[in-house]
Amino acid sequence: MTQKLKLTVLHNLPDTVKAPAYARTDLTPGILHIGVGNFHRAHQAIYLSRLFDRGEGLDWAIVGAGLKPYDETMRQKLAPQDWLTTVVELDPQGLSAQVCGAMIDFIDVDPAAMVARLSEADIRIVSLTITEGGYFVDPNTGGFDTTHPEIQADIARPDAPETVFGVLVAALLRRRERGVAPFTVMSCDNLPENGHMARQAVAGFARALSAETGAWVADHVAFPNGMVDCITPATGERERALVRDRFGLEDAAPVVCEPFRQWVLEDNFPAGRPALEKVGVEFVKDVAPYELMKLRILNGGHAAIAYTGALLGHHFVHDAMADPLIRAFLRKLEEDEILPTVPEIAGVSFPAYLDTVMERFSNPVVGDTIPRLCLDGSNRQPKFILPSIQDRLDAGLPVTGLAFETALWCRYCLGQDEAGGTHVIEDENAALLQGWARDVYEGGTGAFVMPDLFGGLGTNDVFLSAFRHAAEKIAAEGVAGAMNSYLDRRFEAA
Repeated sequence: MTQKLKLTVLHNLPDTVKAPAYARTDLTPGILHIGVGNFHRAHQAIYLSRLFDRGEGLDWAIVGAGLKPYDETMRQKLAPQDWLTTVVELDPQGLSAQVCGAMIDFIDVDPAAMVARLSEADIRIVSLTITEGGYFVDPNTGGFDTTHPEIQADIARPDAPETVFGVLVAALLRRRERGVAPFTVMSCDNLPENGHMARQAVAGFARALSAETGAWVADHVAFPNGMVDCITPATGERERALVRDRFGLEDAAPVVCEPFRQWVLEDNFPAGRPALEKVGVEFVKDVAPYELMKLRILNGGHAAIAYTGALLGHHFVHDAMADPLIRAFLRKLEEDEILPTVPEIAGVSFPAYLDTVMERFSNPVVGDTIPRLCLDGSNRQPKFILPSIQDRLDAGLPVTGLAFETALWCRYCLGQDEAGGTHVIEDENAALLQGWARDVYEGGTGAFVMPDLFGGLGTNDVFLSAFRHAAEKIAAEGVAGAMNSYLDRRFEAA
C-alpha cells in the first residue's frame, strides 16, 4: 500500500521511513533558498532538519525560491506535498529513508515576489545553489560580467530586475531604506571560493548601479565561503519507483544521495545563524585549505579513475574501483604525488580522508558513471590536476604519476578505448583535444605541442619530458601494460 506524501501522513509513515521529530507548525522562516534542487534538499535542508529534530533553531526554516522555468517545475511538484521531500541515503549496507520538512514555503517564481519576500526582516540568510555557471563570470577577466545581456537589462531597470543578483541588490536596498539589517548571502554551490564569487556578483551588480551602492554592499553584506560535498544523482522514474515500491510513498520529487555529507563554513554571519555545528557542520576561519583538500584529493581522484576507467571499458565508477589495477593506480598516485601537495589542516588526516573518498567511489548503489567523470576535461584538468603538477615542479619534485594521468587523458581524447570501442569527447574544446591526441598517439605533426590550457606547463621541459615518456609507454604497452609498469616502478624514464 502506498500513500501520497503530505503533512497529514507524517503520523502514519511506514516504520522504514523516519518522520520529522518536530511539528511543522513550530517552524518559522529564517532562510530563503534560491535554487531548490536535489543537492540542496539532500544537503543543507537535511542539516537543518537534524537541528530541528533536536528542538533547536526552529526560527531558521527554509523558504524556497527561484527564477527559472525549472524552479517553477519543482514548485509545482512540491506544492501538493506541502513542500516535503523524501530523502533516501544509498548506503550499500542498507538503504534508509527520511522525510525532510525543513522547507515550509516556496514563493511564487516571480522576481517581484522574491524582492518583496527578501525585504522582510525574518529572512536573515539567503542561500544559493544556482550552479557554477550562474555567477556571470567574464571568461576573459574572471570578474563579474556586466556586459552580459541579462545583466545589462537589469542595470537599465533596477527596480524591476529579473536576474538573481539584480533581485538581491534590489532587496538589499529596500531593506536599507526601511532600516532593516542586510541578510547574509551564503553560496552552497560546489565551486572554489563560492562566497567570494557571490560577493563579486552582488557587489559587481551594485557597483554597476553606482559606486556608492557598490561600496555599501561590499562594506555591509557578508558572503561566507563554504565547502560542500554529497554525491546526489538526478531524480528519474527509477528513483520515484524506489521510493514508492521500497518505502510506500508517492513522492513527485524524491532525492537519493550517498550517505556521506560534509559542510565546512566560514563563521561570518552578522545577522545570526542556526547552530549547525551541533549537527556536523564545521565552522572555521578559513575554508580555503578544505577546498584545496577536496579539489586535489577527491576531484583529482575522480580524474585519475575517469580516463583509466573509460579506456579499460568500465561504465560505472564502482566497477572501475573494483578493478584492482585502477584501484591500485589511484592509491599510488594519491599517496605519492597528490597528498604531499596539500598543506596540513589541524585535526585532519589526509590518508583517512583518502580512504573515505575511495570508499565513496566504490559505492555500487549510487550508480555514478565514468562518462560523467570524463565530461569537460579541458575545464576540470586545469582545476584538479595541473595545479598539483605545478606545485610539485616548483618544489623540485617528480611528476611521474601526474604526467601519466595527463597522458591517459590525452589517450582518451582519441575517442577510442583499448578494445576499439568509440566514445564521444564531451568538451567544448573537443576538436582541439582530438587534434592534440592524434599528434601524440597517431604520428600527426610529431611535435607534442600542448594546448594553451596547460599555460606555462606547456613549455616546462621537466613536465614535457615526463608526459612524453608516459605517452610512449601507453603507445608501446597499452593502457593496462603502462599502468602495470607504473605500479611496478618500471615507469621512470632512463
